[in-house]
Amino acid sequence: MQLVRPESADDAVAALGNGSRAVAGGTDLVPLVRDGIVEADTLVHVSRAVPRGIDGTRIGAGTALAELEADTQIPETLREACRLAASPQLRSMGTVGGNLLQATRCWYWRLQYPCYLHGGDVCHARAGVHREHAIFGNERCASAHPSDVAAALLALGATLRTTRRTLPLADLYRLPSDDDRNVTTLAPDELILELEVPPADASAYLKAMDRKRWAFPLVGVAAARSGAEVRIALAGVAPVPWLLTSGDDLESATPLPGTAYKVDIARALVSRALTAVGSPAG
Repeated sequence: MQLVRPESADDAVAALGNGSRAVAGGTDLVPLVRDGIVEADTLVHVSRAVPRGIDGTRIGAGTALAELEADTQIPETLREACRLAASPQLRSMGTVGGNLLQATRCWYWRLQYPCYLHGGDVCHARAGVHREHAIFGNERCASAHPSDVAAALLALGATLRTTRRTLPLADLYRLPSDDDRNVTTLAPDELILELEVPPADASAYLKAMDRKRWAFPLVGVAAARSGAEVRIALAGVAPVPWLLTSGDDLESATPLPGTAYKVDIARALVSRALTAVGSPAG
């Protein structure tokens, strides 16, 4: 395996594709490559190629979660999502761009079952053990997206700038289909460069997990209020970060037998989050 360190975004893009993978902090990708779950002939280290740091509402994709957590300019929902995302060591290494692209925690996928995400015809979680799996968008794949940060940014209405385009964060994600098993719309040679994160009048992030600290979300709820508008996004409940139009959307959840408890948790956390941001609905 080869490691390259491009000095610019253009050089990084030129090195991507054809079996190459972009890596920044490496907290997610390196273990996947080590365990043979993700194949890569070349790792393209993009720390010099993508922006890092916070400038008002702009955040470089190479900014570490620990930097976001510590900056009082950052909306509270994003700071709290970063704080709860991982241990201090991982937050110091992991970048916001990489966090948005982290892989599912589904054990069937990680044990390399021939599941739907691996190109098979079956979601093994649906018939197997699925306590940590999805309650939305789980018709084909019941994996649960693990990013607290993505849910917070989705609630805030963040926008991404990549080497190809500018797009709402919501458009970065897609449910897997028979034609395309990917859960993002990012091309193999496309890099996230920076995020534009609108301010919020009030925001909050609440998380239910199996441990008190540093665990992936069973359910994460991000809420952000700007004027009278409130946006709610969930982590750990669908193959992608999930935006609710209102708390009533939980009535249309499609839990599996082992994930029905997540609906009750989500309902309680949404109510608490709405109260925290001062929403009349709370």
